Amino acid sequence: MKKILTILCLFFLPALMGLEAQTLPEEWTLNDCISYAIDNNIQVQKSRTALLSAREDALQARARLLPTVSASVSQSGSYYPSGSEASVGGNYGLSSSWTLFDGGRRAQAVRQQELQSEIHLLGIEQSEIDLRIAVVQTYLQALYTKEAVGIALRMTETSAAQLLRAQELLRAGTISRVDLAQLESQHSTNKYQATVAQKNYDTEMLRLKQLLELDMATDMRLAESLPTEADVLRPLPARPLVYAAALASRPEMKSGQLSIDAARIDIQRAKAGYLPTLSLNAAIGSGYSSGGGTWGAQLERSLNGNAGISLSLPIYSNRDNRTAVNKARYTVTTQELNLRSARKSLLAAVEGIYLDAASSQTQYMAANERLRYVEESFRLTEEQFFLGMKNTLELLTERNNLLSAQQEALQSKYVSIMSIKLLDIYQGLNAP
Repeated sequence: MKKILTILCLFFLPALMGLEAQTLPEEWTLNDCISYAIDNNIQVQKSRTALLSAREDALQARARLLPTVSASVSQSGSYYPSGSEASVGGNYGLSSSWTLFDGGRRAQAVRQQELQSEIHLLGIEQSEIDLRIAVVQTYLQALYTKEAVGIALRMTETSAAQLLRAQELLRAGTISRVDLAQLESQHSTNKYQATVAQKNYDTEMLRLKQLLELDMATDMRLAESLPTEADVLRPLPARPLVYAAALASRPEMKSGQLSIDAARIDIQRAKAGYLPTLSLNAAIGSGYSSGGGTWGAQLERSLNGNAGISLSLPIYSNRDNRTAVNKARYTVTTQELNLRSARKSLLAAVEGIYLDAASSQTQYMAANERLRYVEESFRLTEEQFFLGMKNTLELLTERNNLLSAQQEALQSKYVSIMSIKLLDIYQGLNAP
């Protein structure tokens, strides 16, 4: 039987592995990454588990409004060496207790636990938003480094072509050996920069896999959906509108207000300590002993019950109640300050992202204009170099200017895209 199971496992395992691989996209878009991360991220799953635990607390708090019922059974036996027989006996009981009035403590506890469940639900939403932001930043950083690799490779190809042309010019006696050595050095530098750019891209892809909880051996290719100029220069909404939308949609703002409400309930629960507690108790029981008749007859004869009501009046509690009320009020003040601090932090975050978006759009337009001029200047300088009208230093200077202009345009493009997408997230817009 074991051999059969082993053969079946070996037969179906490749198919199952292939089925699992088919569930992953061949090319990952930003939407794919966000959806997969939310479904598989460990922190989000922990937040969901915390919500389930909070809901159990809410159910328990609601159940405390009902009476408690318990049953007891005891069996005993005795033996006396001087006697001729052993005796056995048993007692059976059923009791119940119900708090009729406790100043509203239990009802307030139910409401408080329900608020805690809502806070944990908002915690899940907050974890998902934080994860969404992290994925957007890492994904765009990966695209940025990917384009940087392309720039580095093109610069390497250009320097290789220049080096070949320079070798021909050296043989023709048009340039010196020093000029050729400078171009060889530049080509080596370009190859090194291409290697560094590729390493940066690999590092960002590794970070993205970690966010998605993917195995490091998983092949992951990004979709070729590079940002367009329209994406980069998309009109920005008014800053006050962004902040107002963030205040209305951000889960930490809602959670902060719910924390204040929960703290205020603590004041009511603490004040209930000044009020009396009214409870109802009831019990029924019976028993039997050997030698006293049949088991059933003894149970019927010994059946007894009792019921009572008790009232507890707090007179002096060593200042426990007053301290509880005062500390609950301090907690409300603390939660209100926490909410004010959260709003202030949110305003700073929105303003910072908005400024990044606005300035990067301006920088992008300026960088693109500069890039056009630098590309034309480099083309002309390269032609003049091969005609002997420019020296090597002038050519390399123009190459460095070109590389700097390309990097500035690329960086401003992705800073703008990232800032715009973060503004969307802060406004509660889920579409990346």
